[in-house]
Amino acid sequence: MSADLPPYEHFDLCVIGGGPSGYAAAMRAVDLGLRTLLVERDKVGGAGIYNGALSSKTLWEMSQRVANANDLVRKRDREPYRLSWEEINRTLNEAVFERKYLFSCHMQLLEKNSDCFRHARGMARFTGPNTIRIDRGDRHLHITADHIVVATGSRPRILPDMPVDEEVILSSDGIFRMDELPRSIVIVGAGVIGCEFATILSNFGCTQVHLVDRAARILPFEDEDVSEVVARSLERRGVIIHGSAKLESLKRIGSEAEFTLLQPDGTRHTERVDRALISVGRIPCLDGLGLELTGIHQRTGTSQPELNGTATSLSHIHVVGDATGSNMLVNLGEVAARHTVERIAGLTGPEPDTGHASTIMFLEPEVAGVGLNEQECRKQGIPHRVARIDYSCLARAIAMRRTKGFFKLLVTDDADMHVLGMRAVGEHASSAIQAVALMMRMGTGVRELADLIHPHPSITEGVQECARLLLGTSLFKAPVFGDRMRCATWRPNTSEASAA
Repeated sequence: MSADLPPYEHFDLCVIGGGPSGYAAAMRAVDLGLRTLLVERDKVGGAGIYNGALSSKTLWEMSQRVANANDLVRKRDREPYRLSWEEINRTLNEAVFERKYLFSCHMQLLEKNSDCFRHARGMARFTGPNTIRIDRGDRHLHITADHIVVATGSRPRILPDMPVDEEVILSSDGIFRMDELPRSIVIVGAGVIGCEFATILSNFGCTQVHLVDRAARILPFEDEDVSEVVARSLERRGVIIHGSAKLESLKRIGSEAEFTLLQPDGTRHTERVDRALISVGRIPCLDGLGLELTGIHQRTGTSQPELNGTATSLSHIHVVGDATGSNMLVNLGEVAARHTVERIAGLTGPEPDTGHASTIMFLEPEVAGVGLNEQECRKQGIPHRVARIDYSCLARAIAMRRTKGFFKLLVTDDADMHVLGMRAVGEHASSAIQAVALMMRMGTGVRELADLIHPHPSITEGVQECARLLLGTSLFKAPVFGDRMRCATWRPNTSEASAA
């Protein structure tokens, strides 16, 4: 605990949890002059550094470089390039240390030079509506706070009857503690995390990957064409995708994992692999906080508080980030945390517009998105127009020899053609998405996008061509390249009709 903290002290705000959302809340409170205590049980930065975004994306970046290098050497009949887990882990630890060092130095300097910020390490637990006890070993600190923000993050969801030992059967946290690259692995769950690790491990080229999911296709929340491109890419890397499969059993047998699948045709498939990864989502970390001692309303039979946004039934206690159990993304958690503190400080303003938040999935190829996709528009009965152009039509993608992917732009079915959403699948996808997110926030139509002068050759020219397709002014005409370009209109109770 901070040496400057007396045995008992009062704060304007106590933030429990030093992950991305908690840290953002504390720093915004410092901006606004609130006397703030940030409490972290383990490591400041949380999953955002140690077993989440930074770590997995560092692995993805390394694996992409290995895969790209091997794509070249394979064509020249040379031996593939391989990295040992020791080499991979060394780079991963360097990345984690750099980010951790930034946080540590920043907090030390802030505590030294500011009267508004203090930091305590330990396990925080409510003892009343405004009182908190912080335990670290045999040391205890009692504090009071006018306002409290709970930002305790999440942990991997575990399936019943499938014990995770973090040695052979791993969670999405435990996979970072492997001692070597496995020769084979089964990944249970084909959502974002499962597909990202399938991408990473197959890219390194040392691991036979089995990807299992109940759904008929991977990434079932995305449009079918997005799912299809990613699935075909994984299969080219040797990943075996078991769709519409029921996992009947998964158990450790000695130093291996054995899994049995019930296939759609009623047959069973049993196989042994070196490792298994359970990747079926995450759940909030709220156990042991003593929330029941505050008097807030909790959902029946759970430790999860009833929430209205981030607010609990007690106006001075808020929950942000993964601890809310929804929208478990770093960018959304940080925005909500900052806004919550602004409300605590008495600032007024509109609620955060999370409908225009951009997302990225680190796959092969990478997938970025903003707003609605086609299946969401249809589910909500929203008439829309859609334009799609393949990467193989873009000069920059051809020059990069990376033509797998596409841009897809959705707009309202009216004269204004306001942007409803976009999906980018391929190289530089994340770099191309933010301009469209800004247009959505501003309520801008596609004409402005079509009229922008983009750099050439660039991937973002594909976004412009989608806008031109919708306006009938594209460089290539959709009917000529039916397999590479599409422009269509969808309305409820009608079949899709070409708009080109």
